[in-house]
Amino acid sequence: MIALNSRVRHLYISVVFIVLATALAQAKPVRVQCSAPEYKQFDFWVGDWDVFEIGGKAPVAHVKVDRLLDGCAIHERYEDTDGLAGESFSIYDASRKLWHQTWVTNHGQLLVIEGGLEKGSMVLSGVDRADDGRQRRVRGTWTPDEHGVRETAVRSLDGGKTWRPWFDLEFRPATTH
Repeated sequence: MIALNSRVRHLYISVVFIVLATALAQAKPVRVQCSAPEYKQFDFWVGDWDVFEIGGKAPVAHVKVDRLLDGCAIHERYEDTDGLAGESFSIYDASRKLWHQTWVTNHGQLLVIEGGLEKGSMVLSGVDRADDGRQRRVRGTWTPDEHGVRETAVRSLDGGKTWRPWFDLEFRPATTH
């Protein structure tokens, strides 16, 4: 009788283990939620924008910036008046605690920049190649202001010792699209 009870107990434990293992195997994987405050740091840039050079009267580009992938990414579509088109994807990389942006254009340009929020501005930097093939550092800064968003960029050919202006743009809510 003791041997039978031991077998029944062993069988019962085995059945419970199989049922639990099956239930766990069928459970849905845990989804990463992009609702933490860090994922919202670049939301000030989301919108439909006419882009002006600082002091300019006419738009030089149109930009549409949307959140996508359940709020986990920001997608930019850029079209300027000279035919340059580009798109970027920006994402907060929680594993490294920084923002990452990849920018590509219809001219075959690629720019990968990373950084984060500094005093209310998003500051992203990286390295690209100058026309002559030399490496250059680039830094872009997006700052919300009373008109929309101001984006400035600087470049350095000496590893960041000195910086020269690249562009200075203002994103204003679109009226043309």
